[in-house]
Amino acid sequence: MSAVPWSRPEFESQLRAKDRGYHIHHPFNVMLNSGRARPEQIRGWVANRFYYQVNIPLKDAAILANCDDRSVRRHWVQRILDHDGCGDDPGGIESWLRLAEAVGLERSRVESLTDLLPGVRFAVDAYVNFARRAPWHEAACAALTELFAPQIHRQRLAGWPEHYRWIDRAGLHYFQSRLSPANRDAELALAATLERFRTRAEQERALEILQFKLDVLWQMNDAMALKYGVQ
Repeated sequence: MSAVPWSRPEFESQLRAKDRGYHIHHPFNVMLNSGRARPEQIRGWVANRFYYQVNIPLKDAAILANCDDRSVRRHWVQRILDHDGCGDDPGGIESWLRLAEAVGLERSRVESLTDLLPGVRFAVDAYVNFARRAPWHEAACAALTELFAPQIHRQRLAGWPEHYRWIDRAGLHYFQSRLSPANRDAELALAATLERFRTRAEQERALEILQFKLDVLWQMNDAMALKYGVQ
């Protein structure tokens, strides 16, 4: 006999409880946000996270390609514009490159992926490949880590200007720019997940998918901690 499905509030609570595995708790990230990182560790993090940034639009394009729901597509496409830029908005990728320059990296070096670690590449590629092959609503579910993202951006905005005064504050614009969009994106992904994962088996599958995405982010930090160390 199959288990009784969780109610929508119960299911949402189960999803939100996954925040305990978010990479905000990873020792490497804790080091960064508590002011204990050396400049080379910050630069290594920025250079490697750039690969994640440039792959976000590819992931979202894959979701759109698999999505047969026009109403979802009309909203989801904004994610691509947010990162690639549109009109006068240079987009999140450009903001990340400005962060790279603010921490002392050359833009051309970051764009060349010279410092990209194999473990980071593997994790990000796994996420993009999942989005390409999975049903769109499963890939949307993986994006639910956006539920937890505003907190990590607020930590950086609160601590980095004080801890790392050598970083030009203008370079921290990316973190500020993601506060509102992260909430908007999370609500869309959450609504799609609550609507399309209805049986208990489907709901448990959603939790597995979200855990996969959390593992992707954790693995990226593992790779950087191994390379650059943890204070």
